[in-house]
Amino acid sequence: MERALALGDLVVAGIAVAAGLLAALLLRMLLRWLGERASRTRWSGDDVMVDAVRTLVPVAAVAAGIAVAAAALPLTARTGQNVSRVLTALLIMAATLTAARIATGLVRSVAQSRSGVAGSATIFANITRVVVVAMGFLVLLQTLGVSIAPLLTALGVGGLAVALALQDTLANLFAGVHILASKTVRPGDYIRLSSGEEGYVVDINWRNTVVRQLSNNLVIIPNIQLAGTNMTNYSRPEQELQINVQVGVAYNSDLEHVERVTTEVVAEVMKEITGAVPEHEPAVRFHTFGDSRIGFTVILGVGEFSDQYRVKHEFIKRLHQRYLAEGIRVPAPARNVTVVQGEPREDLAPLLSTGIPQQRSGSAQEPSAP
Repeated sequence: MERALALGDLVVAGIAVAAGLLAALLLRMLLRWLGERASRTRWSGDDVMVDAVRTLVPVAAVAAGIAVAAAALPLTARTGQNVSRVLTALLIMAATLTAARIATGLVRSVAQSRSGVAGSATIFANITRVVVVAMGFLVLLQTLGVSIAPLLTALGVGGLAVALALQDTLANLFAGVHILASKTVRPGDYIRLSSGEEGYVVDINWRNTVVRQLSNNLVIIPNIQLAGTNMTNYSRPEQELQINVQVGVAYNSDLEHVERVTTEVVAEVMKEITGAVPEHEPAVRFHTFGDSRIGFTVILGVGEFSDQYRVKHEFIKRLHQRYLAEGIRVPAPARNVTVVQGEPREDLAPLLSTGIPQQRSGSAQEPSAP
């Protein structure tokens, strides 16, 4: 110490610290007010920035108060240098975390706006967070006087060993990046894999893809498996799709009447049922002379994959009711069986000898009493 510690030094230091705490409190209140205003805007990026800065600004105010207090006290050069380094490291850490939160939030916001769903592709957010934190860590080491050149050299040499040890993890990471970059699958799409799994894509992270089934169960699929399998995306290129319902009527039906009644039911369902496509043009296509009926296909339009169950349900109910009212019969499957009487054929003898019961034609005779 160059001079003795006086009471005035303590007073000035205490005032500086108190001023820093008061400034931190006021700034936090101001940022809370800004956060409420930002929540009313359409862009979600301002919410992310205000929420992230809400942590950095109070820390910076307190650090500034402590720095002024340290400057007012008669500290030695080494002690003052150590205090300065600690405060600088604290600010760098806070700034790094804030920058990581802002960058991650903006990336997530962009992913949400482009996919149009609540879920986000967190793989890009995770990569952004790791990059920003790593850069902040290197700046912190350099500020503290630690040379980062040997560290970078060691990381370059050890990178090969790490890559070999994390082959599966890196393969899933790059597979996830490829899936998102190619835009074949996005969060919110309804997909079906060749292995049978299907559902809505909830998230694509650094290791796997999360799919939510219609039963609300989650299916976890590794990214490399998703990238290497046959897949049907029911949300690309358009979310609306057409579904087919198979119907059959009796041979004595008036097909013009059947087509007109069915078309009217389709048009009614398309306009009144939630999930149907009102502008869909009804279509009925006869295609098969069946065993007991004339088969035809009814084409319906639905807004997305999961809507088809509701639309089919209402269409079949209304079509059945309308057919009953119009006298249009939907026959049950029927078979004509011909029974040939006489002795068993020679080519059936091996089958009959195996114990298959035989049925003889003619009247049965009661056995005579002994």
